[in-house]
Amino acid sequence: YSQEFYRNLWTFAKLIQGICGTHYPLSIAFIVVNEFCERFSYYGMKAVLSLYFLYFLHWDETTSTSVYHAFSSLCYFSPVIGAFIADSWLGKYKTIIYLSIVYVIGHVIKSVGAITSVGNHIAHVILSMTGLSLIALGTGGIKPCVAAFGGDQFEEKHVQERNKFFSVFYLAINAGSLISTILTPVLRGGVQCFGGDCYALAFGVPAALMIVALVVFISGNRLYKKTPPQGNILLEVCKCIVFALRNRIRNRSPEIPKREHWLDWASEKYSNQLITEVKMVTRVLFLFIPLPMFWALFEQQGSRWTLQATKMNADFVRQINNFLLSLIFQFLNPLLILVFIPVFDFGLYPLVNLCRLNFTPIKKMATGMILASLAFAAAAIVELKIEENGMPIPVPKESYIQVLNLADSDVELTLEGYDLFRQPIKPFQDPAEYSRLILNSDQQFIQVKIQHQGLSSTCNHSINEMSVNSLIIYKRGGNLTTKKVSWKSNGAKVKDTGKCSLFFYRFINTLEWDVSITLGEEEFTTVNKSYGVSDYRTLYNNAKFQMKAEVSTLKLGLLDFGASYTVVLTQASTEELQAWKIEDIPANNVHISWQIPQYLLMSAGEVMFSISGLAFSYSQAPVSMKSVLQAGWLLTVAFGNMIVLIVAQSAPLVQWAEFILFAMLLFIVFVIFSIMGYFYISTDPEELADKGNEHETSSNKNMIGLVTRKTKL
Repeated sequence: YSQEFYRNLWTFAKLIQGICGTHYPLSIAFIVVNEFCERFSYYGMKAVLSLYFLYFLHWDETTSTSVYHAFSSLCYFSPVIGAFIADSWLGKYKTIIYLSIVYVIGHVIKSVGAITSVGNHIAHVILSMTGLSLIALGTGGIKPCVAAFGGDQFEEKHVQERNKFFSVFYLAINAGSLISTILTPVLRGGVQCFGGDCYALAFGVPAALMIVALVVFISGNRLYKKTPPQGNILLEVCKCIVFALRNRIRNRSPEIPKREHWLDWASEKYSNQLITEVKMVTRVLFLFIPLPMFWALFEQQGSRWTLQATKMNADFVRQINNFLLSLIFQFLNPLLILVFIPVFDFGLYPLVNLCRLNFTPIKKMATGMILASLAFAAAAIVELKIEENGMPIPVPKESYIQVLNLADSDVELTLEGYDLFRQPIKPFQDPAEYSRLILNSDQQFIQVKIQHQGLSSTCNHSINEMSVNSLIIYKRGGNLTTKKVSWKSNGAKVKDTGKCSLFFYRFINTLEWDVSITLGEEEFTTVNKSYGVSDYRTLYNNAKFQMKAEVSTLKLGLLDFGASYTVVLTQASTEELQAWKIEDIPANNVHISWQIPQYLLMSAGEVMFSISGLAFSYSQAPVSMKSVLQAGWLLTVAFGNMIVLIVAQSAPLVQWAEFILFAMLLFIVFVIFSIMGYFYISTDPEELADKGNEHETSSNKNMIGLVTRKTKL
């Protein structure tokens, strides 16, 4: 850009500042726009990443989930690398640029890997993993630098404006997340390319936004206030800590005077300024120890809460595009964040200040913990309500059975060894609830006795444990016979095809010819003749039933969200196809809107916890180690994800009990964090740095007065 461009830009900035009367530098606009585009890029790619693993690379759910969480963890561990590079070598500005280039390359490779015509399956996997690795390095590397770089643009006297910046910064994050979460799935499913869903486009648009982010950031080059790197500060910090520990162990003699702080044992080799700054960082990092538990709850919005939503009734979105259900609660959180940030900054916090309450960052973070804990308590209540009305899930040595009578009159049925079905079973009537069978082994044979119009017959069927069974009674050659159809309980509702699974259907064909069923222009399933039974399939619309050379359309009536149905195909006349619809598995009768309170509580908790934590970690860090402390803050998210995996694997609980466990764990952490926060004393990095320089000559003395401003947070 020319010198004239920057002069005009600077003049415009001063004009805007004069009109608004604020102390916001123009460079902040470039940083915020950069963050918006980068978050759009990241969350847009992640919105379809699991579907890409399942339906493009054809991995199973376990592998897909493992790789997804491994990628997420790497994204939050790599900030340590970015902070090290920024504070020790390149500085924040150059680190952001260089790692953004790596970020863009990763996106491009990921997009190319989603083109079906590029190589074979192995090539797609290699390209995808290479792209994801570069994306994780890029997004994680710039993450601690961008926030800290934005804070560097403010003068120290403009603390209030700097704190507001972190709210605007977080606003940009959630705005990018909201828009991309809606848009990229539309690009994937709404556009067809290479003979299927267009993953290449869904990954390509985020790549383009990352290029925009890089261009916007570079455009503000002349306006930035750049803090030069302070040397290999992270290595010096580690050496200082190791030397202090070794020196303390070597000098255990009672004759040697004790020192006020364990880091003071490094004073023989390192300056007071460095020791003071290391004390500041270690004190904050110690305060960060309880924080991963909050993120352990927060991150489950995309896993446990989403799975909970699949068991609920989402009737109000039935007429909307079928991909929306799986997304609606993914973007509810960023939408609420966009609402809560201005409400809190311009409403709640000023109101608290008017009441002369010292609502400090640590108190805000503690309040956020309580809100998140309440959110999980609300989720547990919803889960209990779902389980009350849902179908029981068989446990080992247990199964369930229902009876469908397709004969022309009542049937009396007896299962030897079980006191079930005392009343005659009427023909073509919805079956009673599933009856439980207690088995003696993994597989057990049961004897079924049927009495019909004075005649009786006996059939034997094998029943596997943890299965759900349908016993179909029908006439053949003037005699009654039975057919058993079974499936595993967790497979009763088939896997989603990447879209919104609304209803589940299987078909029983009583006709003497095969029936081909199509949905729109696509084949849905084929049911064999003479009481053939199809597998459960996902259904979104009414189906057209093709019989011989004729096509007839059958209205299936009102479909309840989440239910599983059996449709028995019969022939009412030579030209008319008739069906009897049975609800096998009850519909989801707990409405999905009951999840809104838990999302409200979690989003409010996030605003208080995350924004306050960002501002706090920046304000308490020395100038030379601001990116390092930002990386420490981001590491709490990575460890939070690890807690979820540990608890889920080591404590296999029913879902509502797991929610309660997480709520209680966070409440305990809240108590611990509140006690730690009560004794934490706020520090002023600039004043402490000056004090460290003044007392450089007394390096062997203990640093007793570490804190100059004794305001409890």
